[in-house]
Amino acid sequence: MEKLVFYGFNHQHIPPSFIIHPEKRPRKLDLPVVYHNTPIIDLKDCVDCALDRSATIQQIFKAIEEFGFFQLVNDGVHEELKEEVMEVSKEFFEMPVEDRLSLYCEDPMHPVRVSSSIVYENEEVHYWRDKLRHLCHPVEEFKHLWPSKPTKYREVMAAYSVKVRALALKLLELICEGLGLRPDYFNGELSQMQSILINHYPPSPDPSLTLGLPKHIDPNVITILLQGDSYGFQVLKDGEWMDVKPLPNTHLVVLGHQLQIISNEKLKGVEHRV
Repeated sequence: MEKLVFYGFNHQHIPPSFIIHPEKRPRKLDLPVVYHNTPIIDLKDCVDCALDRSATIQQIFKAIEEFGFFQLVNDGVHEELKEEVMEVSKEFFEMPVEDRLSLYCEDPMHPVRVSSSIVYENEEVHYWRDKLRHLCHPVEEFKHLWPSKPTKYREVMAAYSVKVRALALKLLELICEGLGLRPDYFNGELSQMQSILINHYPPSPDPSLTLGLPKHIDPNVITILLQGDSYGFQVLKDGEWMDVKPLPNTHLVVLGHQLQIISNEKLKGVEHRV
């Protein structure tokens, strides 16, 4: 398989193996992008006041029912830390190919790996993305395996992993309350695996022919996405692809298959793509 980041083909042309089938291609680029008013959940004070907490839970369930996702503000992760995460992620993919090649691995069970596309065994077409994925809980167990370059990578991602884990458990506690489950339902084995996935989408010579990621529902419990200022994330709503506008200092929350099963499909993951 061609490795988008490593084999350095001419980016002025798209290899046939990366061209998406016509029926699955993105919208035509000459059409205007329409952004809907997507749900925004404010977590400020929702834990301290019972009324605010109840209202927040209702807002979360309403957002999931109508859209399948929501965006978070006042989520307890400092804006400076989010900016540092975006910076070291960008720096990683700007490093020379040789510095990233040492981490290349197609084994999905490897704790730290760089790869391209999706690497399905029966993958008919390749997707226009490179990625770095690594386990991050407990931090002290995996931190030494993470990239040593950029120099601040381990420090920044360790701090971010801890903060995001606390945020995820807070969200799951609110969801549990809304489902009538005990608040610590997800504090055991269901929350022991945590990973960071950094997606990098190099500039495409013709974005109308390529996709960064195909339509899918995440297989995990919950995904907390730091979108930054990057456009391209879309969710499927009422049979149409809806562009999600990135908002400053927010996380985007998407539910996975596991939570859909646990809730007896009261909460459903949304199909999305990039």
